[in-house]
Amino acid sequence: MVRVLVADPIARDGVEVLRNGADVDIKTGLTPQELAVIIGDYDALVVRSETKVTEEVLAAGVKLQVVARAGVGIDNVDVAAATARGVLVVNSPHGNTTAAAELTVALMLALARRIPQADAALRSGRWDRKRFVGTEVYGKTLGIIGLGKIGAEVAKRARAMGMEVLAYDPFAAQSMAAQAGVQLRDLPSILSDSDFISLHTPLTDQTRGMIGAPEIAKMRDGVRIINCARGGLIDEVALAEAIQGGKVAGAALDVYAAEPVDPANPLLALDENVVTPHLGASTAEAQVAVSVDVALQVLDVLEGRPARCPVNMPHLTAEVYAALMPYLGLGHRMGSLIGQLARTDTGNGCPMDAVEVRYSGDFGDRPTTPITRSILAGLMTPVLSEPANMINALTLASARGIHVSEMSTPSREEYSTLVSVTLRSGERTWSVSGTAYGPNLLRIIDLNGYEVTFSPAGTLLITMHEDRPGMIGHIGTLIGQHRVNIGGMDLGRKHEGGLALMVMSVDDPIGEALLTQIRDLDSIRAAHVVVLAPAGESATNGIQSAKLAGAGLT
Repeated sequence: MVRVLVADPIARDGVEVLRNGADVDIKTGLTPQELAVIIGDYDALVVRSETKVTEEVLAAGVKLQVVARAGVGIDNVDVAAATARGVLVVNSPHGNTTAAAELTVALMLALARRIPQADAALRSGRWDRKRFVGTEVYGKTLGIIGLGKIGAEVAKRARAMGMEVLAYDPFAAQSMAAQAGVQLRDLPSILSDSDFISLHTPLTDQTRGMIGAPEIAKMRDGVRIINCARGGLIDEVALAEAIQGGKVAGAALDVYAAEPVDPANPLLALDENVVTPHLGASTAEAQVAVSVDVALQVLDVLEGRPARCPVNMPHLTAEVYAALMPYLGLGHRMGSLIGQLARTDTGNGCPMDAVEVRYSGDFGDRPTTPITRSILAGLMTPVLSEPANMINALTLASARGIHVSEMSTPSREEYSTLVSVTLRSGERTWSVSGTAYGPNLLRIIDLNGYEVTFSPAGTLLITMHEDRPGMIGHIGTLIGQHRVNIGGMDLGRKHEGGLALMVMSVDDPIGEALLTQIRDLDSIRAAHVVVLAPAGESATNGIQSAKLAGAGLT
């Protein structure tokens, strides 16, 4: 049974879900070094925000297929290293939406009415009503930076309190903004026209430090800032100086650039501020929701189904995944087939310069990039020390200087859909075309320009020979002498008496001695053995292509 390590505390409900399909160990409080020592025994890792999943941890996770973050942010996971190693990263971006939105509104009200400061004063014996005069949010303008699910939920609550809501999000559609009842503006307008500003963006290279001294200078005097997203979005020194100087009336902060926050952080010493220790998802309901969500995703991935919220590969719904499955399997087999042919043709490896993928016919709304990823995984798996799969295929190709291109063309009359792949290495090219009639009905219809029809499965003997009488008989006789059973055969030629390409499916392995004898036959120009996944067996399921590589099936 697969093994899952839970390295941070998650809700018991999530652990129970995991135990329905895996052996689960709970070991919390591990340093990256301690985690690296034990992670090699596990197929999946579940964390929250405390555990650091570093490149060293991922390198040690030789069996690792998926890292699941029970929450939204993935700052503690080296996603690039995971992608390079073919490890899927998933998170739960929706399970804590309500909790984070409610905390944002709570902090905004606490900041406006100075509730924590008044509470502390009363508990210390001071009845000081005049000191804690606040401001109403009714009629004020809230500027939301980042109109994702949480930002949209904050907008709904703010509008219910009578606030005007502006939003900046370069990826938000007007229809989405209209549904949330907000006006889309550019960032300078948000900064200059808002009484309250709330941040709801992920932390990326583009958003890190997006609120600094220059941005604060453009804000209204007396603006109040709320941040329940990521601490690194704000220049904390600049914010502290703006509060001390009176430009900013105060800030409500749940997140910080470094966590746990340094007690010497100047923002903690300012009485104008409201601060909490990263409580955005800290409700009983949210903890259960995110834990169950990632637990279900982990089991889905380990059992070969698509994850609902993948971080480092395209998201596919279950319906789209089911529609693509035949083509994912076809693509992986086509990539493996052409890659094996190219390597045996050259005799000493095959530096790949370019891979061109052409999609012909009606693929409808189905995305084709996952198919291209599957083709690349099949192409590269046999020659790399690390596993190649749909997650890291494009990364691995880019790192090796392989130019990957896609194009679409009208269909050929006899095929409603057709996938064609061309591999280029220097002046040499290899090509293959195929189609899928169903999950287990895959057919190659062209190989290196020769029209042949065969199932890309099992062991295939592929020969190029002169088109003359008796050639097939000679090959069949040799194979029979070695007690190798023939399962099927197809022959293609461009013109009579020229060269012919034969593809023979066999039920038994073809050893090097037999292959040498076939190559020594008169009129044989080339002979190759290609080994693909058996018929009916999935050649790719995102992660599973790596498993097949380990089993020697690709």
